[in-house]
Amino acid sequence: NTAAIAGVRFLWRLVRTVQDTKANKPEDNTPLLIVGAGNAGAWAVNLCKTKNQSFGNPVCIVDDDLTKKGLRVQGVPVRGTISDIPELVRKYHILEIVIAITTVKGDRLSEIINLCNSTHCRVRMISDPQAVDENGNPVAAGFRELNTADFLSREEVTLDTAKISGYLTGKTVLVTGGGGSIGSELCRQIAALKPGKLIIFDIYENNAYDIQQELIRKHPELDLEVLIGSVREERRVNDLFAKYHPDVVCHAAAHKHVPLMEDSPAEAIKNNVFGTYNVAKAAGEYGTKLFILISTDKAVNPTNVMGASKRLCEMVVQSMNSVYRTEYIAVRFGNVMGSNGSVIPLFKKQIAEGGPVTVTDKRVTRFFMTIPEAVSLILQAGAFAEGGEVFILDMGKPVKIDNMARQLIRLSGLEPDVDIKIEYIGLRPGEKLYEELLLKAEGLQKTSNNLIYIGHQKMYSPEEIQEKLASLREVLYAPKADVRERVMALIQEDADPNYHVVEAEEEYATV
Repeated sequence: NTAAIAGVRFLWRLVRTVQDTKANKPEDNTPLLIVGAGNAGAWAVNLCKTKNQSFGNPVCIVDDDLTKKGLRVQGVPVRGTISDIPELVRKYHILEIVIAITTVKGDRLSEIINLCNSTHCRVRMISDPQAVDENGNPVAAGFRELNTADFLSREEVTLDTAKISGYLTGKTVLVTGGGGSIGSELCRQIAALKPGKLIIFDIYENNAYDIQQELIRKHPELDLEVLIGSVREERRVNDLFAKYHPDVVCHAAAHKHVPLMEDSPAEAIKNNVFGTYNVAKAAGEYGTKLFILISTDKAVNPTNVMGASKRLCEMVVQSMNSVYRTEYIAVRFGNVMGSNGSVIPLFKKQIAEGGPVTVTDKRVTRFFMTIPEAVSLILQAGAFAEGGEVFILDMGKPVKIDNMARQLIRLSGLEPDVDIKIEYIGLRPGEKLYEELLLKAEGLQKTSNNLIYIGHQKMYSPEEIQEKLASLREVLYAPKADVRERVMALIQEDADPNYHVVEAEEEYATV
């Protein structure tokens, strides 16, 4: 069996090599199977037959609509359903599969991708005709390689754009941490909604410069201000609010690397807790209407300093809701694909370097969402704000990180444990096997969006929060073990002692 698999891989590499040498030639006879006999499938066939490029030779089409079997699309026969793909690949010596279905998302798309990948064929998808590159130019029509977002696909997000526009259009909006992965996407989506002024505030000038140049290029009409500074500096924050009086604040600035914050816990507290306090207090004192804290699933029953610091942030903004007229909310969600510190870019880098790919534990699961989806739901949650809520995004099914690593290796045309080794290195300091998005004690309240819920946490008075902040100030320059002990003690009373995580086994999502 090993020899046979090795032979298949060798043949595939040989075919890829031949394809690469023919890349500049107009004719390509690579046998191609197309998934989908609808308009997208017809477009894919037509692309292969009319374009003066190397797209392959469509041999057959599959579609789950049984009425289409036996029909021809642009001369190419529909020979079966999606479940017939492995048999048709063998029968017609298919070397490449193109998924040409634009209406399928979520679990069904993941199933189709997994089935196609199991054939060891190259698998691609038709490119989005509406897609544009970073310069705003249309992406060339054709087929694209699969990406992580494809096999972690979720159902399309439905937004109430009128309500979102209602609190953003024409308003002065401040995004702290605006150069980060979440912050920059917040800036992109907010810019598209025509704010009166967008202010980006970030400590890292390179990221701030990048998003500044992108927005100038894509939205030349935008009144944009990009400022460098730290949320830790109360005077700098107050000066900013005194000058611009933002109507809406999206507070995304935070230290979020779990192991790094275990090593430097005081920095997590200075930046996350006191930084949030500075921005939230200024928002109240300078008349901000809506304050949105970007939180995390790691704030639930925290086992690490980063998660504990973010739970303290939630406590801070909720307490301020009773002091100021500003509506303060937090939005809690899990991992986002491609964010700074995400495991996906790390895996891709390790694969590109020939491995090994390092997975902490075979059992580890995480919730995942694309950055644009998360940000869209954050902005939607803002439209539901009444003040004091912690909104929780539905992250779907948890994903096994081990399975994700294996899928990424296969997407690179390689075989896990053969071409690229997977090493299990153990959980890092402060990490959990399984993340939680809410406590059982919090309960869930539905909103009009089926991907956004409201959790009910214990509320703390401003006096209680001041006591916690005073306690934290005492240890800001103490040894890290003392800082960590104090932080964890302060959120211990907030945890649910009767809550137990159900261990994730094979029933959890396999990508």
